[in-house]
Amino acid sequence: MPQQQDYAHHAKFDPPFHFFLAPLSLIFVILTAVYAFRNPSIENFLHIVVALWAMVAVFKTRIYALKVQDRVIRLEERLRLKELAPANFQARIGELSEDQLIGLRFASDAEVADLAKKALDEKLDRKQIKQAVKNWRPDFWRV
Repeated sequence: MPQQQDYAHHAKFDPPFHFFLAPLSLIFVILTAVYAFRNPSIENFLHIVVALWAMVAVFKTRIYALKVQDRVIRLEERLRLKELAPANFQARIGELSEDQLIGLRFASDAEVADLAKKALDEKLDRKQIKQAVKNWRPDFWRV
């Protein structure tokens, strides 16, 4: 794991998911389908359904974990802004979208309030917010 992060180097791969579960579930579906079409039977077509079921379960599990992570980030960033933003900005924290709050998680404490205001005023999205971060606050706990 790198000790530094920035916009260009912050994406995270989860090796068990990205290099094992995802590719093998796709290969399993393809091989099951090929076998079923070469040897048609009700059993073999049911195997396709089971293979698809397993692949969907793998991907839904990943998506659920990412969604929970996004909810936690949203809460963390609202709390951080309540603590760090000036009083005249406090009322606007609720206007930030989930996408904007998630983008703000990489902003340092010194710049997060100003960047949040800029995000609202200029309607910045997650990518634009991350690109605007000057002092990157790494997040090594992401799923």
